[in-house]
Amino acid sequence: MENLSIVSVPIIVSVVYALIGVITKAVNNSEKFKRFIPLLALIIGAAIGGLLFVFEPSLIGAESGISAVITGGASGLAATGTDQVVKQLTKNDTDKKE
Repeated sequence: MENLSIVSVPIIVSVVYALIGVITKAVNNSEKFKRFIPLLALIIGAAIGGLLFVFEPSLIGAESGISAVITGGASGLAATGTDQVVKQLTKNDTDKKE
């Protein structure tokens, strides 16, 4: 089961990325909401990390609940970075401001 702890971070990143995408669509890409996406990703990731530690501690690979929450929060913030990488890679030349 120790090898599963390596997989928990990408799983949290993927889940947070998907949830943020669904929430963004639900609020119609509100500019006000977009300012809070990193904070929301941090909170969702921390919550998932904490829940994983409570229900399946071997999956998160953390020694304590605080460590699991921090790992989850960092994974949530990684989802924000992933979103930015995807946006930059899919940006067209016409999208650049001249």
